Amino acid sequence: MARGKLRIYLGSAPGVGKTYAMLSEGHRRVERGTDCVVAFVEHHGRPRTEVMLHGLEQIQRRTVEYRGSTFTEMDVDAVLERAPAVALVDELAHTNVPGSRNTKRWQDVEELLQAGIDVVSTVNIQHLESLGDVVESITGVRQRETVPDEVVRRAGEIELVDMSPQALRRRMAHGNIYTSDKVDAALSNYFRPGNLTALRELALLWVADRVDEYLQQYRGEHDIRSTWQARERIVVGLTGGPEGRTLIRRAARMAAKGSGSEILAVYVARSDGLTSASPKELAVQRTLVEDLGGTFHHVIGDDIPASLLEFARGVNATQIVLGSSRRKTWQYMFGPGVGATVARESGPDLDVHIVTHDEVAKGRGLPVARGARLGRARSIWGWLSGVAGPALLTLLLTNVDADLGLANDMLLFLTLTVAAALLGGLLPALASAAFGSFLLNYYFTPPVHQITIADPKNILAIAIFFLVAVSVASVVDLAARRTHQAARLRAESEILSFLAGSVLRGETTLDALLERVRETFAMESVALLERAGDVEPWTRAGSVGPHPAARPEDADVDMPVGDHMALALSGRVLPAEDRRVLGAFAAQAAVVLDRQRLVDEAEESRKLAEGNRIRTALLAAVSHDLRTPLASIKAAVTSLRSDDVDWSEDDEAELLAGIEDGADRLDHLVGNLLDMSRLNTGTVRPIIREIDLDEVVPMALGGVPEDSVELDVPESLPMVAVDSGLLERAVANIVENAVKYSPAAVPVLVAASALGDRVEVRVADRGPGVPDDSKERIFEPFQRYGDAPRGAGVGLGLAVARGFAESMGGTLTAEDTPGGGMTMVLTLRAVPGPAPVVAGLSAQVTS
Repeated sequence: MARGKLRIYLGSAPGVGKTYAMLSEGHRRVERGTDCVVAFVEHHGRPRTEVMLHGLEQIQRRTVEYRGSTFTEMDVDAVLERAPAVALVDELAHTNVPGSRNTKRWQDVEELLQAGIDVVSTVNIQHLESLGDVVESITGVRQRETVPDEVVRRAGEIELVDMSPQALRRRMAHGNIYTSDKVDAALSNYFRPGNLTALRELALLWVADRVDEYLQQYRGEHDIRSTWQARERIVVGLTGGPEGRTLIRRAARMAAKGSGSEILAVYVARSDGLTSASPKELAVQRTLVEDLGGTFHHVIGDDIPASLLEFARGVNATQIVLGSSRRKTWQYMFGPGVGATVARESGPDLDVHIVTHDEVAKGRGLPVARGARLGRARSIWGWLSGVAGPALLTLLLTNVDADLGLANDMLLFLTLTVAAALLGGLLPALASAAFGSFLLNYYFTPPVHQITIADPKNILAIAIFFLVAVSVASVVDLAARRTHQAARLRAESEILSFLAGSVLRGETTLDALLERVRETFAMESVALLERAGDVEPWTRAGSVGPHPAARPEDADVDMPVGDHMALALSGRVLPAEDRRVLGAFAAQAAVVLDRQRLVDEAEESRKLAEGNRIRTALLAAVSHDLRTPLASIKAAVTSLRSDDVDWSEDDEAELLAGIEDGADRLDHLVGNLLDMSRLNTGTVRPIIREIDLDEVVPMALGGVPEDSVELDVPESLPMVAVDSGLLERAVANIVENAVKYSPAAVPVLVAASALGDRVEVRVADRGPGVPDDSKERIFEPFQRYGDAPRGAGVGLGLAVARGFAESMGGTLTAEDTPGGGMTMVLTLRAVPGPAPVVAGLSAQVTS
């Protein structure tokens, strides 16, 4: 069943007349004979809107009890059971009462669309998810009911319902929107002229971007080439903190200003685990970015700025959006921060936007996890604290005239040992304990400046100091290792949870999964290899990145998946602890590959079923439509051969004409059947050459009466690159179909015109026309619209015409003829170069 079409009336503010416009559209469709019903409309006590409900069938609403009160919502089941052609559904962003079938009304609308029901709906600009922060800053009101932008963008038609602020305020003052007791409060708060002007500007800009998308779609469909602006890719750097939602919405607004922009949210986790991220907040932000049409990426890297820039350049990003640092002022002594580093190292090809938010300078909120793999900087600081620290402490104590006592001296040296363990791990701490024991013996234990100890108590004290220092260093290092393991396991579980969820939902293709492996482990290329047997050569089932490995032994890392499959990674050698996550990725890759092949097999089965359907239809056509002309030919021949009747010359001529007409019909039907067979088997091989339309189109009119077609093909048109034989057959089928349905006294118009690098041939008739929902079905094989007589053909003419057009790089579509009827638009590729100009010749030929 074909998916229904969505039409949205987008309002710049409440009260501009969205519901009134939607109901007017409903009345127009009912007058045209369309089955249109009101699924849910809220008139809010506005008399003019309520009057528009008269004359329209309304579906009974469903009653919902919630917290002792009764509410009414749209009855989705009742609408589906009624199955109208068009349903009117008001307030697309509405949140349903708890206990309803779906949480949001736009989800109810999705069910109707999936059932093949066209939906006309309404929504205000302030209810779009990406504009929530902007609308709140303008009006001071936070919109609780929102709809994802992507839902609105997917609508087939979006019509802006607009009104100047002054006119809207006058409508408000006249009581046409709210009751009189609410007018003054509304005019002085939400409906201020500044608010309405800003909302109007937002609506106009959003719709203007949508118009650009329609224009690009049209140019793509007609293969019109021109200069395009670069595609914007905006990378949003997330920390897992609460400011991420603000950054995502800001990036969505930036993307909305350039048609075709793409949002990629990325969270960079250190290899020692999630250090300051809230898994719950990351899940919320992932859902938000997906609702706004973007993608979420999880990358592991020790150097966050470098990893972020590497990711951005890897996806050809043009902009990076980061939040202002949450670090407190004193924390800047440890470095400039991620934002400043990214901005400094981004280069001229990346624009970096630093966005302020409510969490600036409030601190990270979560402690930083200590890891065993501390990096070079941490190791250096640990050794400096463990070796240089005791030396500097000794210098200080020996030059200050203060006798603190051996016990206090030992505590000071023990402090440095603990610091070395915290910064550099076990080895710097052991070195600090040994070196500190030596300095205590040489400088602070009598006799000083000698490696001897006179008092046995001091020997015991130094020994205890060394044991305590070693014990403390061991405990601190063990705690750091345990913290590292816990954080790493949490990071792995986050990655695996996201991976399993996306794969189980069927959202990940094999290439996307391999790309996720490549970016997660910072590899150059990833390939999934398989072979049929132990001695068979390896083949790539899928790969991403440059120069993927052709064999597992050629890769830097290989992960076996069963006996005859392996995941091969090139770029660097992974540590052993990363292979557990890699093994999960490899297993999921095998699952995705199997599912992908099952989908391909299902598609092949669908094609076979379609072939069986066509063969069944062909048998039905042969059993009736082909037998009809054969029967007439047989009857005429039998009559001519009969010796019982003395036929006159006129009778014989009439019978011979009937035989000729039946043979022509039979030849035409068999030709279409053979052409359809060639198209289905892919054996059509067009011979493209440059020709003039006025050489081919008149030849295609031989099968229709001379006075049934009006031809308008200017000789100044550019030449077209086509196969003349296929073009003649396509035009002949289109014209014969138009003549068949056009009234006898009204000729079919065949006109041609140039449009950029395309040439259009339009065949317009004045017949009954075809509804929008049937315009695509008439191009399917063995389809005849309406009450066409059985002898009118097997329903292949338009299917063959479209197949021939597409094989030549053109298109064939159906449109409504202004004033009634249908127009077939055949679009062909024009030959580059100036159009020929033939002087002195008429641009119109009538046959």
